[in-house]
Amino acid sequence: MCAAAAQGAHPMIRLDHRQPIPEALRGAILALGNFDGFHLGHQAVVGEAIGWAREQGRPCIVATFDPHPMRHFKPDTPPFRLTTLDQRQELFAAAGADAMLVFHFDGAMASEPAEQWVEGMIRRHLGAGGVVTGEDFTFGKGRGGNPALLRQCGVETRTVGAVHDAEGPVSSSRIRAALKAGDCATATRLLTRPFAIRGVVQHGDKRGRTIGFPTANLDLGSYLRPLYGIYAVTGLLPGGRLVQGAANLGVRPTFDPPKELLEPFFFDFDGDLYGQEIEIGFHHFLRGEAKFDTLEELTAQMERDCDAARVLLRQE
Repeated sequence: MCAAAAQGAHPMIRLDHRQPIPEALRGAILALGNFDGFHLGHQAVVGEAIGWAREQGRPCIVATFDPHPMRHFKPDTPPFRLTTLDQRQELFAAAGADAMLVFHFDGAMASEPAEQWVEGMIRRHLGAGGVVTGEDFTFGKGRGGNPALLRQCGVETRTVGAVHDAEGPVSSSRIRAALKAGDCATATRLLTRPFAIRGVVQHGDKRGRTIGFPTANLDLGSYLRPLYGIYAVTGLLPGGRLVQGAANLGVRPTFDPPKELLEPFFFDFDGDLYGQEIEIGFHHFLRGEAKFDTLEELTAQMERDCDAARVLLRQE
């Protein structure tokens, strides 16, 4: 199930930096960054690249790195991703880019001197007609490369400054901090859409079904973990259907053994989603996780949570 298909975005080519670049995409304008989350600041960089490409009649390619370089340099870092590659591909397509290029980040790429990488990858392999980055973008061994180095190497380069709001520059770290604090409103504003976790529905222990709240269980994978608790959510289902619900994110302290899951319960929905990919959008934090002494207490609280979620989602 493709969220972008539901939104009407055109299909997009995904390129692998280890493979030849199709002739039709050589000479493209390249938006160069990581773009995890594709927030307001990323959108400004990619928007500049798309505009430049249209002016010159060239295609536009948006580059991203997978795994994230931080995963290579600090492998013990807790999960922090805001988007999967599939989500990024759909967001870039919806913005108007022609292709997504995935740089598969590994030890060889990490140790390659910046000048060598520009010459070999940007100029020869991609034949880039121009590059757009954020002002503070760095690359290459020891972060030795920056927009000035690109220009020194003969690559026409444009930079885009950070997008600011009243609290300062928009950044992925601000969005992560907001989500860890349960501040969905700030995350939504900076991302221009609710933070969303996508995954395949797996079989759980069926406890929710027995108490009248059947849930679709999702593994959190490499996503950042927002504040554990109960959320008002939307669910994008196969075929593009959008439903509303309430979700538990966390380790379910009432049940043993603890297991980290995202468990959305959808209102007015009765269907089998096992084995299918769905996407959960986080709209409002309702409360933290709590341990209940009886199933009756848990059920009563879940009914109150669902009522609160319905009210909040109705007001959007």
